[in-house]
Amino acid sequence: MRPPAREVIAAVSTGFEELAVSSVDTDGPDGPIGWPGYGAARAAAAERSGESESVVVGTAKVGDVETVLITWEFGFLGGSIGQRTGDRVEAAFAKARELKLPVVSLIATGGSRMQHGMRALSQLQRIARASAAARKDGVAQISVLRDPTTGGGWATLGASADVVLGLPEAQVGFAGSRVRPATSPSEAYTAEAKYEWGQVDQLVEPEDLADVLARWLFLLTARSTEAVSPPAALRAVEPEESGWDAVRAARASSHARAAEYLDSYFDWRETINGDRTGGVDEGVLCGFGRRNGRAVAYAAQCGTPTRPAGFRTAARLVRLASRLGIPVLTLVDTPGAANDADAEQAGAGAAIAELFEAIATAEVPVTTLVIGEGGSGGAMAFAAPGSTWVAPDAYFSVTSPEAAAAILKRPMTEIPEIADRLRLRPRDLVELGIANGIVRPAAP
Repeated sequence: MRPPAREVIAAVSTGFEELAVSSVDTDGPDGPIGWPGYGAARAAAAERSGESESVVVGTAKVGDVETVLITWEFGFLGGSIGQRTGDRVEAAFAKARELKLPVVSLIATGGSRMQHGMRALSQLQRIARASAAARKDGVAQISVLRDPTTGGGWATLGASADVVLGLPEAQVGFAGSRVRPATSPSEAYTAEAKYEWGQVDQLVEPEDLADVLARWLFLLTARSTEAVSPPAALRAVEPEESGWDAVRAARASSHARAAEYLDSYFDWRETINGDRTGGVDEGVLCGFGRRNGRAVAYAAQCGTPTRPAGFRTAARLVRLASRLGIPVLTLVDTPGAANDADAEQAGAGAAIAELFEAIATAEVPVTTLVIGEGGSGGAMAFAAPGSTWVAPDAYFSVTSPEAAAAILKRPMTEIPEIADRLRLRPRDLVELGIANGIVRPAAP
């Protein structure tokens, strides 16, 4: 049983005020293409649902943040998108731009309204244009994928939002259940599948949705122009005497990893997931967190070779933070970019270039801390020029000592000596001007 739109609104917000949207119907009782019986079906849908169209739009408070809500009413002709749907969505985004408010789309639609023909399909262009204009103005957008989210609802507001939240077991896909290939497994058209493939950021239980939305809206609307300080070191260690000692310290099993640094740094945090094109790299953590009342975006490597999806997810995070005016923290810890055949096929070079460009063009301050291994270009892509710090049990190198030995055709017995020659210790990085300084543990 799908809850009606106003019940959904009441569950996630307070003080809802509906927008009055005027629509001029000049197409006759049976719609723009004269579909027989459409007028009667529309009247029956209105009586059954209590709504006059398939979306309800207005302003409300979600948590402490004033927000524009676009909420689908599936009980009105299956939440289908028609001319008046487009009118309301367009008006909602205009209000968001006028008041500088974020937009939350609570979607439950079967797609475009057949009885409107191409007039219905053209609404997707209107919706996309309204959403893009708001995005250009710095309006944050969150979509909630209810059951179902298919067709143009998924391919516009659903998939294009800055943060995509899915309700468990919701049907999600461009093709609805009646038109997809009979041989396609139904599991592919679920919120769970889209999460696995990096197209949904989080799966949220309905009873948790209000709290999750409130946290996300705080994080996406807390603008700041001030750079963040790097985290304190999580291990008290003495400076390593040799380069090889520094490498071994960074690789030690007792070494503090990204998740531990993030948990120590933030009061709480929310994650984004995947590159939106089918890839997820579990070795890269991205999201936004709250620290001392501020919102900070983060992209952190977890000590594994970074795959193309990891670079693309980090680039998505940096671009989003830059557009919304939120400072960024990156944590470097990787032996290097993944270099197997699968990584090459997935566009490793292009993905690394994408992240280099995102950081180079960011309009917000980016701060980097090297917390473990800093292996070659796969690590450098995460680093902020002129604002990189290093933990005492970390290193940063043009390549690993082992790879340098192989490239230079030197015996493996010379690896420790090569590590010294690479000048990769924290103190070397400061002397070379690569790092601003070495962070220390926080005072007790």
